Amino acid sequence: MNAFMTARRAGAALWLSTLVLVVSAPFARADVKLSPMFGDHMVLQQGMPVPVWGTADANEEVTVTLGGQTAKATADGSGKWVAKLAPLTASSQPAQLTVKGKNEVAIKDVLVGEVWVCSGQSNMEMNVASSLRAEQERNEAANYPNVRMFTVEKAVAGKPLTMLKGSWEVSGPQTVGRFSAVGYFFGRELHKQLGVPVGLIHTSWGGTPAESWATAEALAADPDFKPITDRWNQQFADFGKQLGQLSQSIAQWQGSAAGQSGTPTPDAPLPADPRSNPWRPSGLYNAMIAPVVPYAIKGATWYQGESNAGRAYQYRKLLPAMIGSWRKAWGQGEFPFLIVSLANFTPVKDEPGDSDWAELREAQTLTANQPNNGQSITIDIGDAVDIHPKNKQEVGRRLALVALANSYKKDVPFAGPTYESMTAEGDTVVLKFKNTYGGLSAKGADTLKGFAVAGEDHKWHWADAKIAGSDTVVVHSDKVSKPVAVRYAWANNPVCNLYNKADLPAVPFRTDDWKGVTADAR
Repeated sequence: MNAFMTARRAGAALWLSTLVLVVSAPFARADVKLSPMFGDHMVLQQGMPVPVWGTADANEEVTVTLGGQTAKATADGSGKWVAKLAPLTASSQPAQLTVKGKNEVAIKDVLVGEVWVCSGQSNMEMNVASSLRAEQERNEAANYPNVRMFTVEKAVAGKPLTMLKGSWEVSGPQTVGRFSAVGYFFGRELHKQLGVPVGLIHTSWGGTPAESWATAEALAADPDFKPITDRWNQQFADFGKQLGQLSQSIAQWQGSAAGQSGTPTPDAPLPADPRSNPWRPSGLYNAMIAPVVPYAIKGATWYQGESNAGRAYQYRKLLPAMIGSWRKAWGQGEFPFLIVSLANFTPVKDEPGDSDWAELREAQTLTANQPNNGQSITIDIGDAVDIHPKNKQEVGRRLALVALANSYKKDVPFAGPTYESMTAEGDTVVLKFKNTYGGLSAKGADTLKGFAVAGEDHKWHWADAKIAGSDTVVVHSDKVSKPVAVRYAWANNPVCNLYNKADLPAVPFRTDDWKGVTADAR
């Protein structure tokens, strides 16, 4: 049989198989399927309606059962369905979730408790195996089987997706090492203090900016964010131009190679496709947040900001816009959103001055002060030479304190000394603080460090500072006869030691509103 006949028969077979698929497609049955968010070992949120969703045949009736409760839904014309279970009570007793349509799906070992999303960039992504006392933490994880973990596989998309990849795992020596350290230590502390199961949904990507995690609608709603989308559009246009040039080179090569042997191939590497870049605006929201929605959650924790430090003033609006876009998508109201303030990093500077990281922390604090938000200060547990400090246990513990106090109404200290007011008295400034929990202290030293003052010339000088009462610090510098502004811990890696009696570090602050180094960056 010659090559022509072989190809003809192969083509006929392909045509016939395609015809069979087309004819039989209307009669094919689509099994009921659940979103990958629902799987063995999962934790469902207590105390609120719990959406359960997936796909089935168009107009198929689906029944969801958990314990003695049943909820029904009917798939729409595209086969999508959502059923809602009534609010559940926390339980460590494993249960089975059953979903039944034309087929039946059973999800085993289901617990009910508190569910939190853990997101951000590399300091959230950093796993337990890379943290302090990693081997000890792995072994101790066996003691917390009611802490459950779901990691969303990394992906980028140009529009919101409904599917993702990931699975629930039980905390234990074989699993916890690869899970987010901040997420795990936060969840473990909540579990220990609340006595209920905790589910953690980890979705992060190292090195990514906040705009990757916000919806396209949120970015389009504010002209301050237009430069972000403009940069992306330019990258995409440049990519198209490079592809066009490559196509032209290949066409020219094919023309010159016709009838000639030994003609070299064109030396033209494929350009990088920006559509798969994790910096793509909304790209990570679309692929790594949207498919999680509307899984019932208590709240979210967020460790990110390093990649936006050069645009810290813009971040004052960008982070709240991102948070608002998540809350709108979930439709659960103003759920708690807890922020990890950036840790200290880079070499210590000899003189006080401006800092983009300090401005980013300020933007985080401004956002944390908005309703139902909060923050964990980590200005004292960073590393000058490592942007990924290993003490994630304390980061998680401090985040848990904020959640326990604000979200669960527990009477626990959760914040460091927080600037409240200043009064200038000649060459001295008197500062008042709240959240002192019984008083202030200069941790590890006889005197306070980290304070700077400036006069009307805007020149900063280190200041002598001393505690003068349970909530007062007095600041003075011989170089400033008439101080008008004070800053504390205002540097990438400040030397600072103001704490309260609960051993929590003071929130970095400035009393001035002078233009910062990132004010014009977009």
